[in-house]
Amino acid sequence: MLDNTLLEVKQLKTYFFLDEGTARAIDGVDFYIKRGEILGVVGESGCGKSVTARSILRIVPKPGKIVEGEITLHRVVGKQNGSTTTDLVKLTELDPMGSLMRSLRGSEMALVPQEPMSSLSPVHTIGNQIMEAILLHQKVSKAEARSKTIEMLDLVGFPKPQQRVDSYPYQLSGGLRQRAVIAMALSCHPSLLIADEPTTALDVTTEAQILKLMRSLQSELGMAIMYITHNLGVVAQMCERVIVMYMGKVVEEADVDMIFHNPMHPYTSALLRSIPRLGQKTRDRLRLESIRGTVPDPYSIPKGCSFHPRCSKRIRGVCDQEEPPNIQVEPGHRVRCLLYKS
Repeated sequence: MLDNTLLEVKQLKTYFFLDEGTARAIDGVDFYIKRGEILGVVGESGCGKSVTARSILRIVPKPGKIVEGEITLHRVVGKQNGSTTTDLVKLTELDPMGSLMRSLRGSEMALVPQEPMSSLSPVHTIGNQIMEAILLHQKVSKAEARSKTIEMLDLVGFPKPQQRVDSYPYQLSGGLRQRAVIAMALSCHPSLLIADEPTTALDVTTEAQILKLMRSLQSELGMAIMYITHNLGVVAQMCERVIVMYMGKVVEEADVDMIFHNPMHPYTSALLRSIPRLGQKTRDRLRLESIRGTVPDPYSIPKGCSFHPRCSKRIRGVCDQEEPPNIQVEPGHRVRCLLYKS
């Protein structure tokens, strides 16, 4: 693994034990995140993107549980003579509610959720909520925490932060609420920011502003971002590398140019064909290509390749029987598909 690795995920399995059966939400995920990069995580709803994020942060809701695999954080503990000293922290071995894991959440890793109103308290001002995060992870006074809060609100483009710091969430627009959540996530300068579809509920103009903000903050602060989305247009704009998920597995991993110009997994190709494109004839633009079928229930995953019932390139008697291996087709490009098995 590269020296600038920030996070490693190896054979991660997160299951939900339900009355209907065992839902294998994450079923053997492998990937890594480098320091300072933006990694895109794409796939349809129900493919395990958000559960992967919550597994990393160790906030999987019950009855979910990590049953196998490792999540390792490469935490910087010192710098001397141009070299960096790191401490390997096995997040999967920590108590989710223990002091160390709670200190890592917020200080080293932070989450920007889909809907800010679900993560902000309606009865506390945004300033008090950001200050709480700062006081929890930093040894500062309340006055210093308030000053840092105003600085963070100013950093994320809040108008008149000195006055708006005492606003309640209901007094703010959706875009400002999302900026407040981003300010809270960045208040302790984390190494990794996990953005779980942070622009889902926003209009197009506000979405563009938030994306531009996150890109500029990433460049300014040098943090890594794990950007979860189903919008491939956002991936093209924001990300350097991409992992494509389907049914709790990473089915393709490559840099963003490879994904868009040389997709190798049939699922990735199908996702790209469903994007509307400028320059198409009006008649062709009226009907977008869709992927036939639907994502199956996670507690009833098909035998063999989980995508084979929807795949136009499936090999009968092979794809419906054999589990595809994770194959490296070229440096930096891996695909989980039997079409490339030698």
